[in-house]
Amino acid sequence: MNLILLFESDFSTPLDATGCGRVSLSGRRAAYVQSIHRAGPGDELQVGVLNGRIGRGEILAVEDDRVDLTVRLERDPPAALPLNLVLALPRPLVLKRVLIAATSLGCKRIFLIQSRRVERSFWNSKVLRNGQLDEPLILGLEQAVDTVMPSVELRTRFKPFVEDELPGLIGEGQAFVAHPGAQRPCPRDLASQTTLVIGPEGGFIPYEFERLDQAGCTGIALGERILRIETALPVLLAKMF
Repeated sequence: MNLILLFESDFSTPLDATGCGRVSLSGRRAAYVQSIHRAGPGDELQVGVLNGRIGRGEILAVEDDRVDLTVRLERDPPAALPLNLVLALPRPLVLKRVLIAATSLGCKRIFLIQSRRVERSFWNSKVLRNGQLDEPLILGLEQAVDTVMPSVELRTRFKPFVEDELPGLIGEGQAFVAHPGAQRPCPRDLASQTTLVIGPEGGFIPYEFERLDQAGCTGIALGERILRIETALPVLLAKMF
């Protein structure tokens, strides 16, 4: 945990005009401060407010299940990638790892879509219900010292998304679909708004690839090897941005 992410409910004294206030942590974050950081009164930790600024927090008191801090917020979070990320829904156990990685790398708008090679049962996973998607997003923010929560949108029907929504999402930007066997290598050092579509392991079926091509997505590849999504995603983003 490289950043203690703060929420509005944590503040016992609201932030003033200079970005200073007082918070009380409990639960997972308080336990982490005590057991991992081994911090005590007078120590400082890096903190940031959800969707707000980043700064330092000085510990005032540590009790069994609570840590009190004064905080001062001094700078903005890092810039987001100019990216719309579209992923064929991974297996539930993989999804959490992928969302942590995507968030840590600066993705702020993520779409999870259906594909022929995505099992319908994946959409019934508890990971997608009751706000549980927030957990890996928060872990990604804490890792990367960021505060801006990504949006994750679910699209359970491939054709309506690709035909009706994707062209507007691409807009005046550029769009790519990572696909085994594509002829064009992965582009590098992009700066303009980009949409990246990544399929399931083994790629999209030919019909889906054709629909994506018609929507404006250029096929790109990372070479001869077919990679798992948790490997392909960071490699693609490291090359592209």
